[in-house]
Amino acid sequence: MGACGKTRVLLKNRCSQPVSGVFVDHLTSVFDVPPAKADPALIAEDEKHFTAVAASLAQTVARLEDQLETVRRAPAGKGRQAIDRDDEIRRLIARLRALSRYSLDICLGRMVGDEPVYVGRFGLTDSEGRRLLVDWRSPAAEPFFGATHARPMGLTSRRRYRWTRGRITDYWDEVFTPDGLEGHAALDDQSAFIASLGGNRSARMRDVLGTIQADQDAIIRAGSSGALVVDGGPGTGKTVVALHRTAYLLYSDRRRGVLFVGPHEPYLAYVGDVLPSLGEEDVQTCMLRDLVPEGLTAGEETDPHVERLKSSVAIVGAIEAAVRFYEEPPSKGMVVATDDDEIRLTAADWAEAFDAPGPGTPHNEGREQVWDELLAILAAKYQGDEPGDLLRRSLLRNRELAAAFNRAWPLLEPEDIVADLWSVPAYLRRCAPWLRPEEIRALQRMDPRAWTVSDLPLLDAARHRLGSSSEARLRRRQEATLAAQRVDMDRVVDELIASHAYDDGEGLMQMLVQKDMRDVLVDEGTAPAGDPLAGPFAHVVVDEAQELTDAQWQMLLQRCPSRSFTIVGDRAQARHGFTESWQERLARIGLDRVTVASLTINYRTPAEVMAEAEPVIRTALPDANVPTSIRSSGVPVLHGSTSELATIVDGWLAAHAEGIACVIGDPSFEPTAARVRSLTPTLAKGLEFDLVVLIDPASFGSGIEGAVDRYVAMTRATQQLVILTS
Repeated sequence: MGACGKTRVLLKNRCSQPVSGVFVDHLTSVFDVPPAKADPALIAEDEKHFTAVAASLAQTVARLEDQLETVRRAPAGKGRQAIDRDDEIRRLIARLRALSRYSLDICLGRMVGDEPVYVGRFGLTDSEGRRLLVDWRSPAAEPFFGATHARPMGLTSRRRYRWTRGRITDYWDEVFTPDGLEGHAALDDQSAFIASLGGNRSARMRDVLGTIQADQDAIIRAGSSGALVVDGGPGTGKTVVALHRTAYLLYSDRRRGVLFVGPHEPYLAYVGDVLPSLGEEDVQTCMLRDLVPEGLTAGEETDPHVERLKSSVAIVGAIEAAVRFYEEPPSKGMVVATDDDEIRLTAADWAEAFDAPGPGTPHNEGREQVWDELLAILAAKYQGDEPGDLLRRSLLRNRELAAAFNRAWPLLEPEDIVADLWSVPAYLRRCAPWLRPEEIRALQRMDPRAWTVSDLPLLDAARHRLGSSSEARLRRRQEATLAAQRVDMDRVVDELIASHAYDDGEGLMQMLVQKDMRDVLVDEGTAPAGDPLAGPFAHVVVDEAQELTDAQWQMLLQRCPSRSFTIVGDRAQARHGFTESWQERLARIGLDRVTVASLTINYRTPAEVMAEAEPVIRTALPDANVPTSIRSSGVPVLHGSTSELATIVDGWLAAHAEGIACVIGDPSFEPTAARVRSLTPTLAKGLEFDLVVLIDPASFGSGIEGAVDRYVAMTRATQQLVILTS
């Protein structure tokens, strides 16, 4: 049922007095709270406001549906007109889809300063232009999230709602001044918020917009210039901040083209509903391996030494030398024969032609520029009598010239470039002269196209440096098609003007004489669709960024020329160690404007679990940023034997009608219930579960990698942790 339908159903349950032209009533309250909080003196103002919100929602949805129907019935048009129509349809559909997710629970809460202001997921006004809800991302809503007792930001009080299936099942009030005490229930400040953190998990990340805390909100609303690092331990809400910051930047900066990069597929599935729930669907989400076609089947690098060699910026830089090898002009000249002349093409002529592509021109696209320049040089030297067009045709038919050019500047594929590095030692030595002989031998392999994740940055760099040979050919065909359209349009317009067949008296004929108007009439909507992940992007958000190698960072820098990043991570969760500061690491890969914001409060993990997990990471990383838990589950960490696994999982399922459990560390375990997962420590990163059962954590490995895997796995638990050993 859409938002309009849900709102109409709600309105049927309310009656009697007309509000904004819609009859509603108070037979069924939106509040389903304990008696102490249901006193009309406490909620009557909210009830009245919700009545107006419900009516406005229904009117808004009806208006959007009418607009959508009107636009869909309008002629599609051509070129820019067709694109604008499609964009408007997408905008209206996105807005309706966002509204369809909610009814009155679009409202997050209210704050009182000079007057009450209600904060919503989206802004909303009634038919008379009265503001019913302010968008949570707007400056007017900032005190709702950012006010504290030390810094009230002009508020006297704040109320947050807890919604369950369209009803308010709890709310809690905070008072910032003595005057704010009047008209509130017994104050419980943060207790309702703390209780909400212990709620059952599901297959998707819970909606937490209504409980964003001041420290998180400050980071969400930070400026977008340069790189902002959000550093925090488990449970501090790093991912929450990253997702909401993405939505905030889209709203505040009017940014389009935002890329959100997550660590693995289970993570993307887990957070996939958050941005749409915030009304933002214009965000590309992916893993690093999605950025190149070979990532789909790439395996893991099994040799740590080879993995280390391929992780550096220097090895990615070798791609430039590898391509430049094919852009060196011939050192010898040649004679090009035409029907009535012989033209001497010197080494200097070759060098001049090879200088034709401008800086940054991809190799395969530059090939056409070199060829055109070469033909121009030959034409300038020509002493015969053939007209220019006949000479060009003669040169194009010259097989010896074509063969020489193909050898001098061949079309290249990125896979060939990288495969040659791993199979031709002399080529790798030439392109990466700093490598020692034993390192060159280590990088060679029997099947140079058996791609691993470590190869992806090099393949990506090669693809950007070369450009696509097929795209270059497609672009030439498109240019030819557009040129033919312009010729046809000029002919039609010229005939129309000459015949005076149409004169509307409004100056249209005079407009058709102008070249710009003729260009508008040409349909340029046939441009080839590009790779949506190729960029450039205005902003890039990277979660679990502590795991990225220097080489992998180059893939992201390539897609964000503005260097505007939100970088989310925890140095203590880096499986291969992270001994530098964030500033040192990022400066090394090319980011010099770096701000670090730290989150130190653990909202997710119970104190009982953190007490067990902290020593695990401290033994390997004494200075780890271990956050402080602010809640207790009252459930101790249990230890037992792996033989008890089935009994523990089945018993938990029987005792808990909701929630998600996860078994970590037993690849042989196959869940028999939809609410149970089985993951490795790596794939559990970034996720959270009510129950976590660790199987033989000592087997996760030794050193920093093993300690991090154990720490990450243990801190996924939001209610209970069980550790089983063989």
